[in-house]
Amino acid sequence: MPLREGAGPSPASHGPTHGSSDPRTCLPGRGAGDMRPRGGGALGCCGLCSFCTCHGAAGDEIMHQDIVPLCAADIQDQLKKRFAYLSGGRGQDGSPVITFPDYPAFSEIPDKEFQNVMTYLTSIPSLQDAGIGFILVIDRRRDKWTSVKASVLRIAASFPANLQLVLVLRPTGFFQRTLSDIAFKFNVIMLSSVPDLHSYIDKSQLTEDLGGTLDYCHSRWLCQRMAIESFALMVKQTAQMLQSFGTELAETELPNDVQSTSSVLCAHTEKKDKAKEDLRLALKEGHSVLESLGELQAEGSEPGVNQDQLDNQATVQRLLAQLNETEAAFDEFWAKHQQKLEQCLQLRHFEQGFREVKAILDAVCQKVATFTDIGNSLAHVEHLLRDLASFEEKSGVAVERARALSLDGEQLIENKHYAVDSIRPKCQELRHLCDQFSAEIVRRRGLLSKSLELHRRLETSLKWCDEGIYLLASQPVDKCQSQDGAEAALQEIEKFLETSAENKIQELNTIYKEYESILNQDLMEHVRKVFQKQASMEEVFHRRQASLKKLAARQTRPVQPVAPRPEALAKSPCPSPGIRRGSENSSSEGGALRRGPYRRAKSEMSESRQGRGSAGEEEESLAILRRHVMSELLDTERAYVEELLCVLEGYAAEMDNPLMAHLLSTGLHNKKDVLFGNMEEIYHFHNRIFLRELENYTDCPELVGRCFLERMEDFQIYEKYCQNKPRSESLWRQCSDCPFFQECQRKLDHKLSLDSYLLKPVQRITKYQLLLKEMLKYSKNCEGAEDLQEALSSILGILKAVNDSMHLIAITGYDGNLGDLGKLLMQGSFSVWTDHKRGHTKVKELARFKPMQRHLFLHEKAVLFCKKREENGEGYEKAPSYSYKQSLNMAAVGITENVKGDAKKFEIWYNAREEVYIVQAPTPEIKAAWVNEIRKVLTSQLQACREASQHRALEQSQSLPLPAPTSTSPSRGNSRNLKKLEERKTDPLSLEGYVSSAPLPKAPEKGKGWSKTSHSLEAPEDDGGWSSAEEQINSSDAEEDGGLGLKKLVPGKYTVVADHEKGGPDALVVRSGDVVELVQQGDEGLW
Repeated sequence: MPLREGAGPSPASHGPTHGSSDPRTCLPGRGAGDMRPRGGGALGCCGLCSFCTCHGAAGDEIMHQDIVPLCAADIQDQLKKRFAYLSGGRGQDGSPVITFPDYPAFSEIPDKEFQNVMTYLTSIPSLQDAGIGFILVIDRRRDKWTSVKASVLRIAASFPANLQLVLVLRPTGFFQRTLSDIAFKFNVIMLSSVPDLHSYIDKSQLTEDLGGTLDYCHSRWLCQRMAIESFALMVKQTAQMLQSFGTELAETELPNDVQSTSSVLCAHTEKKDKAKEDLRLALKEGHSVLESLGELQAEGSEPGVNQDQLDNQATVQRLLAQLNETEAAFDEFWAKHQQKLEQCLQLRHFEQGFREVKAILDAVCQKVATFTDIGNSLAHVEHLLRDLASFEEKSGVAVERARALSLDGEQLIENKHYAVDSIRPKCQELRHLCDQFSAEIVRRRGLLSKSLELHRRLETSLKWCDEGIYLLASQPVDKCQSQDGAEAALQEIEKFLETSAENKIQELNTIYKEYESILNQDLMEHVRKVFQKQASMEEVFHRRQASLKKLAARQTRPVQPVAPRPEALAKSPCPSPGIRRGSENSSSEGGALRRGPYRRAKSEMSESRQGRGSAGEEEESLAILRRHVMSELLDTERAYVEELLCVLEGYAAEMDNPLMAHLLSTGLHNKKDVLFGNMEEIYHFHNRIFLRELENYTDCPELVGRCFLERMEDFQIYEKYCQNKPRSESLWRQCSDCPFFQECQRKLDHKLSLDSYLLKPVQRITKYQLLLKEMLKYSKNCEGAEDLQEALSSILGILKAVNDSMHLIAITGYDGNLGDLGKLLMQGSFSVWTDHKRGHTKVKELARFKPMQRHLFLHEKAVLFCKKREENGEGYEKAPSYSYKQSLNMAAVGITENVKGDAKKFEIWYNAREEVYIVQAPTPEIKAAWVNEIRKVLTSQLQACREASQHRALEQSQSLPLPAPTSTSPSRGNSRNLKKLEERKTDPLSLEGYVSSAPLPKAPEKGKGWSKTSHSLEAPEDDGGWSSAEEQINSSDAEEDGGLGLKKLVPGKYTVVADHEKGGPDALVVRSGDVVELVQQGDEGLW
């Protein structure tokens, strides 16, 4: 197999191979052990250079690609002509034998083909055998002499290798002819017979056609040569591929990120797998060729086996050995290369994790550094501790990740990673950050725990003070006037003072020193105020204690009863405690005034003065409590105003700041009014008006109710804010992660996000009623108690209206304008059954055992029935919506207050019971509230209607005069004078039977000034069901007739609304408020 670099005409340039594709593979000094490394790329030497360049001449031959040797496959057709063949025989000195068999068309063979075959055949034997020289056997026994001569001359001229001997089997009959006239450069022997040939070449080295025994098949020889050369070419290509791949791996630069490193490792692994597959295929091919050559002995001593066959087998074995060595070298190199790439990938993962964890740790360390607040109350500190614990829990994930990453780095170092110098500092930095974070958390928790301890002591002291003040306020003055009562009160006070050691702050300086680490100016001021309150309370207690001791130790002087003279009693009346305050102290005890009655009066005066002293102490205690509530009201109001201003300037104004525009998300554009509602209006009201007016009541807190009453209409702005709150909260949830809010919060140094401040107005409006309740509790006997009660009721009315309006805006499906229905008075959920009468046929729908669930809205002019639908979502978005079903005009509504069998049911009926709705409230209290409210609405409408009738009537002997009209809206918002006027009017609750209202849409019937009972199928006779639908109403027709039409009343119970004394001697005299039972009414209106 020609694996040398080309062929030429001389033996020097076209030496043959030694039975393989590369005869120089095993030249001395060029064995497999001679493997010298060569410089590589970024990953080092590929480790394959020894095979490719230093493994011997075979490697040089294989890797040189500029010279292309001849292969059997290239000249397959020329070799098949068999005009010359290499049988594998040898001469006596080992010279290779090339046989030229009898080939009639030898002269017609083109020179190129002849040259290729000669070159190929002479390149097959080893260099050692080829160096001895070739023996040519030319069989021309059947040829002509001229052809013999031409053949010999052609061979001599074109033979590319060294010739030792040419043996020619001459034609018969030409024995006398010689070649003396031909000058040859080599020895030519003419043989006349085959036996003569045997004297030169042994029979075993000759084929059968030359009388020998050598087994030779030309087609088989050609197939073997092609198989061997194909395998050799595969070995060459595999070697080149491995060298190229090794160079690529060695020159690959290590990537700097995880993705690139993973890609490189994946790509190299795929190429490695392909190279290994090519190696496997080459080895499989080599073993297949080796099996086809047969199991021949290396010595070649057995009969039938020639030297060329043995050389072919040895060549294949050598190539297989080279492949195995190459595979082993490649596997070793790949293991190192793969390890380095895997370490590089581990390093990139570690570096990426380090960057991420360090960024998170830096952020949490900065965050924990902002936890500087130590709290201003016990609840605040507890909230801060919960926030810190929550923050620590959330940050614990990052800390654990950092510690795990540090352990991973230590493991890389233990595994002798090549980048130890880069990994170790990062591990140390991660441990330092984790330890720093943990230490800061511990320090912050310590400070907050200290603050919690201090605030608990302050809260305990405040609670103790409050309990003491409540104790003083709860001791009845009248019982303290007796010795036993005074002793009992004194024991209570002394027992309470015994608890001071465990409840009060002992030394102010000790507190300052003990809690120096957390005390700031505000907290120190708070501690001082608590200490002052504690001292003030103790002072009041000591004064009360001294007073009670005097009362308990007082000796009752026996008084002898003496009957006074009338004139003495007339001259010396017993002074009233409220008139002669202390006048007896300055009077002389001598003279005529030292009489029994005077002494008794003096004793009573003394007791009265001491009683007034105890009452004064109680009033002083209540005054302290009122000032405390007022102080809290003012402090919280100022803080509230400041918070509103902070939100408006720090958030709302910044939305219009061009420098902040890039931080705003698109969803926030032109949405400031949605997010903040009318917060600016609320701020201006409190800052400019309400806060300043509150400050005017600092010295007289019991009168602060007047401030609320005067500004009650202004509090309506909260209803607008609360109605916008669902839209605001929905917008916040959509955009809460906007960088704009985070930047504003950072600038303001707020611990809480914006949504907490947007809730402040809602919290504030609910706070007022709590403060007013507290103030009213301590001001019941003061001048402003009535105003406080009215202010509390008004604030509660506003809260109710706000709550109702939040439900009202959730109504869907109502075509009209809800504002036309008047004010919303009540709303709530009920179970409703229906019992309707259509025409003369009564259709009972009570067969529906399962009631309808309806949400009712009671307005001044109508009651709405809606179906409640729960919505999914969070916050305000989870609030229900209400699908409108139907409405009833209050002008045609009546009620039955009690339904047999259930104290929670009542009836609402419409158009003279044409439609009846049985309503079941959740509780009897809710039912009573609704019945009373409906009764108020219908009563006020009834009174307005009857007042109009009075003005039109010229004389109305049968009717009863109505009380003065009241407002058509019994809800909140009335002025104080109007409320007092209503209190002087007839209480609507005394009009037991009245429930309905103004004229009905259809023509009204006429009747007397009595209300009638509605007898329901399920109502008892005394169930209190009433309606003013049949109430007397004067029409224009009645006025033209000069009289009033009478409507016949239905038998039942009625309540008198005005006195009636007119009539004959048989007439019934009734008074306002009387309940009468009507048995029958005659045609003339007589009862």
